[in-house]
Amino acid sequence: MFMGQRCVQGTGRRHRLAVVAAGMVAAATLVTGCAGQSPAPAPGTTAPPAPTTTAVPGAALVPGGVTEAQAAQLCSDLEGQLQSWRTYTPTIGKTGLNGLVGTWIAKNNLNALDFLQDRGRVDVITTTACPQIRQEAVTALEIPDLASGLIGF
Repeated sequence: MFMGQRCVQGTGRRHRLAVVAAGMVAAATLVTGCAGQSPAPAPGTTAPPAPTTTAVPGAALVPGGVTEAQAAQLCSDLEGQLQSWRTYTPTIGKTGLNGLVGTWIAKNNLNALDFLQDRGRVDVITTTACPQIRQEAVTALEIPDLASGLIGF
């Protein structure tokens, strides 16, 4: 083995994890960006109605600007991953956190750019909706808050 090969092998795993995380973020952003789009209407027909907002009229919003149901889903998704995050390394867990949040954003037709500009929204939402689950996730991932574990959000 020549001298430079050792460095390449040592950083290869971290690089692959970073690429996987970036890919998950890109996929979630793409799905979120395309979620409300529909094909153009055929000539001579009327355009489909504009997409609805993410909040149902009259539905209560929690701090962080999502509905109670959306917050509950995020909490449930986090709770479902806690055991694997306790089992695997924090680096792998953080990759899972990014995938989970990206998927949650896409499923709920939320604006990924809003979360990109304010990653702390995830902490605000989970502190209000499920503080114990949030704390368990932070502990398992060995991070000070969920925002710290989000890459690209």
